[in-house]
Amino acid sequence: MPGLYYEEFEIGESIEHERRRTISESDNQRFCDMTMNQQPLHLDETFAADTQFGERLVNGIYTMALAVGISIPETTDGTIVANLSYDDVEHPQPVFHGDTIRVRSTVTDKRETSEGERGIVTMDVEVFNQDDDLVCSFTRTVLSLKREHAETDES
Repeated sequence: MPGLYYEEFEIGESIEHERRRTISESDNQRFCDMTMNQQPLHLDETFAADTQFGERLVNGIYTMALAVGISIPETTDGTIVANLSYDDVEHPQPVFHGDTIRVRSTVTDKRETSEGERGIVTMDVEVFNQDDDLVCSFTRTVLSLKREHAETDES
């Protein structure tokens, strides 16, 4: 299913994204390697064992990026011009290897651009683990295509 065009977003609408992802040690390791983040709390089992968490944590930026990816099919797949911002990022609870995350997006605002050919949509994104603990939240703002102008923008 393609994402939503500007006109299809409804303020107050919550979208429970069906896809979920269990995060593996390998996922976390690869993300840390790709981003050159060698924080021992993410990678060193012995180091992490001596922290308040008692084990390694999944990189928070990976959790956020994964949440965006999970949300794309029902929100912006093929209907986005650009991501404009990610704001108010919070990680109220840690994510551990083996946790399964799910995502909910709630549309909080929308407005047409000044020329009226596109729209700006703001969504609050919440990420939960398998115990329904909130592990990450942020606000995502996108520049969205309007259906009537989609062919012009996509050509």
